[in-house]
Amino acid sequence: MLAYLFVVLAVVVRLLPKPVEWLAFTPVAASLLFFGAKAPRKRMWIPLLLLAASDVYLSKVVYAYPLSADLLVTWSWYAGILLLGGLLRSNANPLRLAGASLTASISFFLVSNFAVWALWNMYPKTLAGLGTAYVAAIPFFRNPVVADLMFTAVMFGSAALLERRESKVAAGRITPA
Repeated sequence: MLAYLFVVLAVVVRLLPKPVEWLAFTPVAASLLFFGAKAPRKRMWIPLLLLAASDVYLSKVVYAYPLSADLLVTWSWYAGILLLGGLLRSNANPLRLAGASLTASISFFLVSNFAVWALWNMYPKTLAGLGTAYVAAIPFFRNPVVADLMFTAVMFGSAALLERRESKVAAGRITPA
């Protein structure tokens, strides 16, 4: 149940109006990692559908951008992070969680900025243009890294605390609230 709640939270946070400096501070990657680790594999389409719908809404309504192929790149990244979360299913220790979170942040930076370079006409289609696209995006990299690490810790930590409490209740060591 938490996996679904965290995906809905990610969608809602993305849709909330926010000051510019908080623009990239969302729980999207963490919710995908968590869903991949905790939810049934046959339901992986749910976060993909919800996040894709929010992407379409943000693109068309909020930012008035045309729908373009870069959304397919983003949706493919969502699927990849869900699969990465699946690797955490049997062993989600803090080191693996931090590694997965950083992998999510870095991969999104690399993939999304490559897509901007390749699909938009903002940068020359040269190696120097690709480098310029990556350098121009560096100031926007900090918030997603911090958000991904923080939200991953909170989501997996809260689930671990709830599981621990439930096991104590089941063992009769504490009474349910």
